[in-house]
Amino acid sequence: MPDAPTGASGSADEPIPHVLCDVAALAAAEAAPAGALWRLAESGRQLDANLVRVPPRTRVDTHVESDLDVLLLVVTGHGTLGTTRGPEPLTPGSLTWLPRESSRSLTAGQDGLSYLTVHCRRPGMRIRSRPAT
Repeated sequence: MPDAPTGASGSADEPIPHVLCDVAALAAAEAAPAGALWRLAESGRQLDANLVRVPPRTRVDTHVESDLDVLLLVVTGHGTLGTTRGPEPLTPGSLTWLPRESSRSLTAGQDGLSYLTVHCRRPGMRIRSRPAT
């Protein structure tokens, strides 16, 4: 999975906006594997982002994200978002809000589905003392 280059010019302390990648080109590649094709890896970031490929007629089972809201942008392919209110069609350009604590599933269509997710960065794992009992 290629990471974005971090070689933006400027001092080490100065954040510089820069192009990370072409998600449409990555998602459209004939040999695009299943799973994460790209992830945001910039140091000091407050966001996480991933470009994910779901193979044709494959399903991401129903799950609940209890901590974070997620934006999902369909880049290529078609599919269905499963919700408690019923199925929602997903097409290229569909921008979907997945609120935290919502139940959802994804099913890729006959050509597969590639989508970009963006959400707040999760804090790293911390080792803590066991609470006193």
